[in-house]
Amino acid sequence: MAARLAEDAPERFAADGFLVVEDLFDPQADFAPLFAEWSDVLSEVAGALVADGAITSAYDELPFAPRLIAVSEECGRSIAQSFDISLPQKSIAADTPLHLGDAVFEIITNAGLLDRVEALIGPEIVSNPVQHVRMKLPERARPPGAGADYLTGKVSWHQDLGVLMAEADAATILSCWIAITDATVDNGCIQVIPGSHRRDLIDHCPTGHDLGIPDRLLTLDAATAVPLKAGSALIFGQQLVHSSLDNSTTNQVRISMDLRFQPPGQPSGRPDFPSFLARSAERPGEVLDDPAEWRRLWADAQRRLSQRALPTFNRWDADSPACA
Repeated sequence: MAARLAEDAPERFAADGFLVVEDLFDPQADFAPLFAEWSDVLSEVAGALVADGAITSAYDELPFAPRLIAVSEECGRSIAQSFDISLPQKSIAADTPLHLGDAVFEIITNAGLLDRVEALIGPEIVSNPVQHVRMKLPERARPPGAGADYLTGKVSWHQDLGVLMAEADAATILSCWIAITDATVDNGCIQVIPGSHRRDLIDHCPTGHDLGIPDRLLTLDAATAVPLKAGSALIFGQQLVHSSLDNSTTNQVRISMDLRFQPPGQPSGRPDFPSFLARSAERPGEVLDDPAEWRRLWADAQRRLSQRALPTFNRWDADSPACA
């Protein structure tokens, strides 16, 4: 049986478009395996950068977050894709890095997380492939200008539906934004516009590093920051307008995972990326519980997409009427 949310949670979710779930994970028990995997990834990346002459030290004497900052600051380029759990929207190659470790799969399929999802969308749950690990760096460690990216910097106001193909317009897609480290106003927590989920899809425009809704189309005086302590989560639907603040005044790395879930039989919005059945009362034998099989699905997708042109995932460009 799904764990119960607060008694008034469905009503609050319907009214505001989002819910905060405190202490969904135990940071020590649940996230230590993540950091062990990420430390190995960082060692591999740093070693390659040293070999290429891009940095002078692998900084292996430092803990993970300071090491990530030091490596990123010295090399002057984004290494965020090496930690991500989804392929990029363009320029996919056979060797595009992707981290699909067992510890990541354990978070995606965590029973407590799926219990909360079930309480909102029912017992048949598919893992949507639009999911990310974001390591938001201090401003000094981010690549400048065109090198900036949506995984390490500020994220513009958007609706998740706005970064999916139109096939998913009628789908029910639940976003679960998990704070792996404390997410504060200073280091770049999420902010939302309560009630904005009742709006239709709003025009989005390219910003240079992501896709965002022009400020003139929003009621920004309603914007509400949602700081979260590590282990807590923000759950919201695909039409809620949200963004993230910048991390320009701290020396911290704000780390989060955003995962998405939906009922079976609905388009994911990224048909070339692999979804999988994460929970099912009707078809329990079809639930994917093997991280090796999950990795194989992504490897197959990457191989296909590296050999042909990618579809257009976004609906707007700089010449769109709302963006001109």
